[in-house]
Amino acid sequence: MPAQRALIRPTAQQLRLPLERHLVGEAFVTSDSNAEAVRVLAGWPDGVGSVLALHGPAGSGKSRLAADWAERVGAVPLNGAEAALVDPLELEGRPVLLDRAPDADDESLFHLINLANAGGGALLLVSRSAPRRWSVALPDLRSRLDAVRTVEIAAPDDLVLSAILRARFAERSITPAEDVIDYLVRRLDRSADTAATVVERLDALHRPVTRILARQALDQMADPTGADND
Repeated sequence: MPAQRALIRPTAQQLRLPLERHLVGEAFVTSDSNAEAVRVLAGWPDGVGSVLALHGPAGSGKSRLAADWAERVGAVPLNGAEAALVDPLELEGRPVLLDRAPDADDESLFHLINLANAGGGALLLVSRSAPRRWSVALPDLRSRLDAVRTVEIAAPDDLVLSAILRARFAERSITPAEDVIDYLVRRLDRSADTAATVVERLDALHRPVTRILARQALDQMADPTGADND
Protein backbone atom coordinates (compact mmCIF):
# COMPACT_ATOMS: atom_id res chain seq x y z
CA MET A 1 0.00 0.00 0.00
CA PRO A 2 2.71 2.53 -0.93
CA ALA A 3 0.23 5.15 -2.11
CA GLN A 4 -1.55 5.06 1.23
CA ARG A 5 1.64 5.25 3.28
CA ALA A 6 2.79 8.26 1.30
CA LEU A 7 -0.12 10.21 2.76
CA ILE A 8 1.35 10.08 6.26
CA ARG A 9 4.24 12.40 6.94
CA PRO A 10 6.81 10.94 9.39
CA THR A 11 6.92 12.90 12.64
CA ALA A 12 8.92 12.78 15.82
CA GLN A 13 5.65 13.34 17.64
CA GLN A 14 4.14 9.96 16.70
CA LEU A 15 2.35 8.21 19.56
CA ARG A 16 3.52 4.87 20.88
CA LEU A 17 1.01 2.03 20.96
CA PRO A 18 -0.86 0.69 22.79
CA LEU A 19 -2.80 3.71 24.02
CA GLU A 20 -4.96 3.45 27.12
CA ARG A 21 -8.39 4.91 27.80
CA HIS A 22 -10.37 4.62 31.02
CA LEU A 23 -13.97 4.91 29.90
CA VAL A 24 -15.45 1.56 30.86
CA GLY A 25 -17.15 1.39 34.24
CA GLU A 26 -20.69 0.60 35.32
CA ALA A 27 -22.89 -1.54 33.10
CA PHE A 28 -24.19 0.14 29.96
CA VAL A 29 -27.99 0.44 30.07
CA THR A 30 -29.77 -0.61 26.90
CA SER A 31 -33.10 1.00 25.99
CA ASP A 32 -35.07 2.13 22.96
CA SER A 33 -32.69 5.10 22.58
CA ASN A 34 -29.64 2.94 21.91
CA ALA A 35 -30.82 -0.64 21.26
CA GLU A 36 -30.03 -0.62 17.54
CA ALA A 37 -26.51 0.74 18.11
CA VAL A 38 -25.91 -1.86 20.85
CA ARG A 39 -27.12 -4.64 18.54
CA VAL A 40 -24.94 -3.58 15.61
CA LEU A 41 -21.77 -3.13 17.66
CA ALA A 42 -22.28 -6.44 19.47
CA GLY A 43 -21.75 -8.28 16.19
CA TRP A 44 -19.38 -5.94 14.36
CA PRO A 45 -17.06 -6.40 12.46
CA ASP A 46 -19.48 -8.70 10.67
CA GLY A 47 -18.16 -8.89 7.13
CA VAL A 48 -20.64 -6.31 5.83
CA GLY A 49 -18.11 -3.49 5.98
CA SER A 50 -14.81 -2.62 7.61
CA VAL A 51 -15.78 0.97 8.49
CA LEU A 52 -18.72 1.90 10.72
CA ALA A 53 -19.80 5.31 12.02
CA LEU A 54 -21.59 5.68 15.37
CA HIS A 55 -23.19 9.10 15.74
CA GLY A 56 -25.54 10.86 18.15
CA PRO A 57 -25.97 13.98 20.28
CA ALA A 58 -23.65 15.05 23.09
CA GLY A 59 -24.18 13.05 26.27
CA SER A 60 -25.95 10.18 24.50
CA GLY A 61 -23.40 7.55 25.59
CA LYS A 62 -21.81 6.94 22.20
CA SER A 63 -18.23 7.25 23.49
CA ARG A 64 -18.99 4.84 26.32
CA LEU A 65 -20.59 2.31 23.95
CA ALA A 66 -17.64 2.65 21.56
CA ALA A 67 -15.19 2.14 24.43
CA ASP A 68 -16.97 -1.09 25.39
CA TRP A 69 -16.63 -2.25 21.79
CA ALA A 70 -12.93 -1.32 21.71
CA GLU A 71 -12.28 -3.28 24.90
CA ARG A 72 -14.12 -6.33 23.52
CA VAL A 73 -12.25 -6.49 20.21
CA GLY A 74 -8.92 -5.09 21.41
CA ALA A 75 -9.13 -1.95 19.26
CA VAL A 76 -6.57 0.86 19.32
CA PRO A 77 -8.37 3.91 20.83
CA LEU A 78 -7.68 7.31 19.28
CA ASN A 79 -9.23 10.72 19.73
CA GLY A 80 -9.55 13.12 16.82
CA ALA A 81 -6.22 14.75 15.97
CA GLU A 82 -4.29 11.84 17.52
CA ALA A 83 -4.83 10.01 14.23
CA ALA A 84 -2.01 12.06 12.68
CA LEU A 85 0.42 11.12 15.44
CA VAL A 86 0.27 7.33 15.16
CA ASP A 87 2.59 5.27 12.97
CA PRO A 88 0.24 3.75 10.35
CA LEU A 89 2.35 0.58 10.21
CA GLU A 90 1.25 -0.15 13.79
CA LEU A 91 -2.43 0.07 12.80
CA GLU A 92 -2.36 -2.17 9.75
CA GLY A 93 -4.71 -5.14 10.18
CA ARG A 94 -5.92 -3.94 13.60
CA PRO A 95 -9.32 -2.65 14.75
CA VAL A 96 -9.24 1.08 15.50
CA LEU A 97 -11.63 3.33 17.44
CA LEU A 98 -11.52 6.99 16.37
CA ASP A 99 -13.61 9.11 18.74
CA ARG A 100 -14.28 12.74 17.80
CA ALA A 101 -13.57 11.59 14.26
CA PRO A 102 -14.30 14.93 12.50
CA ASP A 103 -11.36 16.45 14.41
CA ALA A 104 -8.92 14.26 12.46
CA ASP A 105 -7.25 15.88 9.45
CA ASP A 106 -8.38 14.78 5.99
CA GLU A 107 -5.25 12.84 5.08
CA SER A 108 -5.14 10.87 8.33
CA LEU A 109 -8.83 10.02 8.10
CA PHE A 110 -8.47 9.01 4.45
CA HIS A 111 -5.55 6.75 5.35
CA LEU A 112 -7.37 5.08 8.27
CA ILE A 113 -10.35 4.28 6.05
CA ASN A 114 -8.05 2.81 3.40
CA LEU A 115 -6.24 0.69 5.98
CA ALA A 116 -9.54 -0.72 7.26
CA ASN A 117 -10.79 -1.44 3.74
CA ALA A 118 -7.53 -3.16 2.79
CA GLY A 119 -8.57 -6.18 4.86
CA GLY A 120 -8.04 -7.55 8.33
CA GLY A 121 -8.81 -4.32 10.17
CA ALA A 122 -11.86 -2.35 11.22
CA LEU A 123 -12.47 1.34 11.89
CA LEU A 124 -15.19 2.68 14.19
CA LEU A 125 -15.78 6.41 13.72
CA VAL A 126 -17.59 8.26 16.53
CA SER A 127 -19.11 11.72 16.15
CA ARG A 128 -22.18 13.84 16.78
CA SER A 129 -23.21 13.90 13.12
CA ALA A 130 -23.18 11.33 10.33
CA PRO A 131 -20.06 11.28 8.10
CA ARG A 132 -21.98 12.62 5.09
CA ARG A 133 -22.35 15.90 6.99
CA TRP A 134 -18.66 16.36 7.84
CA SER A 135 -16.78 19.16 6.13
CA VAL A 136 -13.79 17.74 4.20
CA ALA A 137 -11.65 19.03 1.33
CA LEU A 138 -10.35 15.81 -0.25
CA PRO A 139 -12.75 14.58 -2.97
CA ASP A 140 -11.65 10.97 -2.48
CA LEU A 141 -12.33 11.25 1.25
CA ARG A 142 -15.76 12.75 0.56
CA SER A 143 -16.75 9.75 -1.54
CA ARG A 144 -15.49 7.31 1.10
CA LEU A 145 -17.34 9.03 3.92
CA ASP A 146 -20.57 9.12 1.92
CA ALA A 147 -20.32 5.33 1.56
CA VAL A 148 -19.68 4.60 5.26
CA ARG A 149 -22.26 2.47 7.02
CA THR A 150 -23.83 4.38 9.94
CA VAL A 151 -25.74 3.63 13.12
CA GLU A 152 -27.35 6.30 15.28
CA ILE A 153 -27.71 6.54 19.04
CA ALA A 154 -30.41 8.88 20.34
CA ALA A 155 -30.39 11.18 23.36
CA PRO A 156 -30.94 9.28 26.63
CA ASP A 157 -34.54 8.31 27.28
CA ASP A 158 -36.06 8.07 30.75
CA LEU A 159 -34.63 4.61 31.44
CA VAL A 160 -31.08 5.56 30.49
CA LEU A 161 -31.21 8.96 32.21
CA SER A 162 -32.46 7.31 35.43
CA ALA A 163 -29.55 4.86 35.32
CA ILE A 164 -27.06 7.67 34.73
CA LEU A 165 -28.40 9.65 37.70
CA ARG A 166 -28.26 6.61 39.98
CA ALA A 167 -24.68 5.92 38.92
CA ARG A 168 -23.59 9.54 39.49
CA PHE A 169 -25.24 9.57 42.94
CA ALA A 170 -23.58 6.25 43.82
CA GLU A 171 -20.16 7.62 42.85
CA ARG A 172 -20.61 10.27 45.52
CA SER A 173 -22.13 7.86 48.07
CA ILE A 174 -25.42 9.77 47.98
CA THR A 175 -28.75 8.05 48.56
CA PRO A 176 -31.48 10.38 47.26
CA ALA A 177 -35.08 10.26 48.45
CA GLU A 178 -37.24 7.81 46.49
CA ASP A 179 -39.00 10.44 44.38
CA VAL A 180 -35.88 12.45 43.43
CA ILE A 181 -34.80 10.39 40.41
CA ASP A 182 -38.23 10.53 38.74
CA TYR A 183 -38.51 14.24 39.55
CA LEU A 184 -35.17 14.99 37.90
CA VAL A 185 -35.80 12.78 34.88
CA ARG A 186 -38.98 14.72 34.06
CA ARG A 187 -37.13 18.05 34.14
CA LEU A 188 -33.56 17.52 32.93
CA ASP A 189 -32.21 17.88 29.42
CA ARG A 190 -31.55 14.50 27.78
CA SER A 191 -27.82 14.53 28.48
CA ALA A 192 -25.38 12.57 30.62
CA ASP A 193 -23.41 15.77 31.20
CA THR A 194 -26.49 17.57 32.55
CA ALA A 195 -27.22 14.65 34.86
CA ALA A 196 -23.66 14.78 36.20
CA THR A 197 -23.92 18.53 36.72
CA VAL A 198 -27.12 18.40 38.77
CA VAL A 199 -25.71 15.62 40.98
CA GLU A 200 -22.56 17.67 41.52
CA ARG A 201 -24.64 20.68 42.55
CA LEU A 202 -26.73 18.59 44.93
CA ASP A 203 -23.59 17.16 46.50
CA ALA A 204 -22.19 20.68 46.99
CA LEU A 205 -25.26 21.67 49.04
CA HIS A 206 -24.25 19.16 51.78
CA ARG A 207 -27.83 18.31 52.72
CA PRO A 208 -30.06 15.24 52.37
CA VAL A 209 -31.11 14.99 48.72
CA THR A 210 -34.86 15.50 48.73
CA ARG A 211 -37.25 16.69 46.03
CA ILE A 212 -37.14 20.18 47.54
CA LEU A 213 -33.35 20.25 47.33
CA ALA A 214 -33.50 18.91 43.76
CA ARG A 215 -35.80 21.79 42.83
CA GLN A 216 -33.36 24.23 44.41
CA ALA A 217 -30.47 22.78 42.38
CA LEU A 218 -32.48 22.99 39.16
CA ASP A 219 -33.38 26.62 39.92
CA GLN A 220 -29.69 27.38 40.41
CA MET A 221 -28.84 25.76 37.07
CA ALA A 222 -31.56 27.77 35.33
CA ASP A 223 -30.35 31.02 36.95
CA PRO A 224 -26.66 30.63 37.88
CA THR A 225 -26.41 34.32 38.87
CA GLY A 226 -28.92 33.80 41.65
CA ALA A 227 -30.72 36.94 40.56
CA ASP A 228 -34.18 37.73 41.93
CA ASN A 229 -36.69 36.93 39.20
CA ASP A 230 -39.69 38.58 40.88
